Amino acid sequence: MRARICVVVLALSVLPGLAAAQSNPVADAFKHNAASEGKNLIAAFEEMPADKYGFKPTPAQMSFGQIAVHLSEGNDYFCGTIGGTKAPTRSKLSATDSKDVLVARLKDTFQFCDSALAKLDDSKLGESLPFFGGRTQTRAAIMTITTGDWADHYSQVSNYLRMNGQLPPTAKRRGPE
Repeated sequence: MRARICVVVLALSVLPGLAAAQSNPVADAFKHNAASEGKNLIAAFEEMPADKYGFKPTPAQMSFGQIAVHLSEGNDYFCGTIGGTKAPTRSKLSATDSKDVLVARLKDTFQFCDSALAKLDDSKLGESLPFFGGRTQTRAAIMTITTGDWADHYSQVSNYLRMNGQLPPTAKRRGPE
């Protein structure tokens, strides 16, 4: 009986450590963020009327269509780099392409993100990766930059939507919570 108690106590003390060793809190949080931001960004681009894709608040700012192109290119670059996967070869986009073309591409790039990030785990967060301009950054740093980039552009397109009489997806009521 005493041996059984010792085995149970030992098992209970080891199991939490084994569970923690197999978890990937940073990678899992990043993948969740990618899915959430992708959903919100795609919904925002679907919300804007097609005839407003040339809209920009000032001449110095990107048009709504330019943001779609920028995000699509960025998704391929960031997710490919983070996931260690080559992005697919895609046809060149223009900010003046139709809303349907721009939204479809944005969807495709977020699907690429899903597949490129599928095997992401916390074991290589400190690995140095090539980054813009020949510099290197850790995988974790690029993940943080990417998260900030998505949030920045969602805020940007949300403001563009509001300036055009539209509500951003996250501002719409989903019912009582």
